[in-house]
Amino acid sequence: MSQVAEWAGHSVNVLLRVDAKCIVGREDEARRRITEALGEDPS
Repeated sequence: MSQVAEWAGHSVNVLLRVDAKCIVGREDEARRRITEALGEDPS
C-alpha cells in the first residue's frame, strides 16, 4: 500500500481517506485493464 501511495504522490493516510473512494466498486474494470495491458487472454 505504501508503494501505491508513493506512486500517487500521497501518504498512505491520504490514499485511504481520499483516493480509495475513487476506486471502490471498480475492481472489474481494473482487472480488465491490467489483463489488456499485459496482453493476456481474459478467459
